[in-house]
Amino acid sequence: MARTKIVAGNWKMYTLPAEAQALAGAVASFTGGSLSPEVVVCPPFTSLVAAIAAVKSSAVKVGGQNMYWEDEGAFTGEVSGKMLLTLGCSHVILGHSERRQYFFETDFSVNSKLKKALSLGMTPIVCVGETLDQREANQTEQVVRTQIEGCYDGLTAEQAERTVVAYEPVWAIGTGKTASPAQAEEVHSFIRGLLRKKFGNTAEGIRILYGGSVKPDNARELFSQLNIDGGLVGGASLKAESFNKIIEAAR
Repeated sequence: MARTKIVAGNWKMYTLPAEAQALAGAVASFTGGSLSPEVVVCPPFTSLVAAIAAVKSSAVKVGGQNMYWEDEGAFTGEVSGKMLLTLGCSHVILGHSERRQYFFETDFSVNSKLKKALSLGMTPIVCVGETLDQREANQTEQVVRTQIEGCYDGLTAEQAERTVVAYEPVWAIGTGKTASPAQAEEVHSFIRGLLRKKFGNTAEGIRILYGGSVKPDNARELFSQLNIDGGLVGGASLKAESFNKIIEAAR
């Protein structure tokens, strides 16, 4: 089954509104109206409006970096999916390793957010991946299996088909280290197998991204692997020149 590649940029806690507008505008100019690959930029909440305005006349989509699972309420500091949707976001990153590490997010909370995002018609990008200690202890498959099973608990095949998985080996995020294409493909294939066991043939249409120091010089080889359907890009998405090169590699 042919799967449209996705290149998503996670801008983390970088870019003030003016910077986000300039960066998103440069990506939009490069991408134009092309729908392949699907391009998503995910600025911090305070820069969403500026980024959305900058990509308006292009095919570039905008996503949030997180959301809460209730529509509204006394949840100081949280942002709801409905708020993101109203601004013009179509995507949302859920369960990023930094959210798990620094803010104690669990598979249960990711599952709650995932169900809410799907109910709103948003496309969730669900992050899974192991730490260096877990990889060295040969626990990669065990960790990833637990995360996939927890995050996707209670979902139907139709719901799962509307999600995107991002495999991000925690040891390769922001470290300059990258899983080799063969290492990444091995885990992507394993994830596809888990999804196939849970959702049948629907798994063939679920896109699985690699996230872990994706750069212009390794993107093409990573994206050529059978089960790698694009990238969740961190640092290299903060400069239009490098991010656009990664988009080009996905083409």
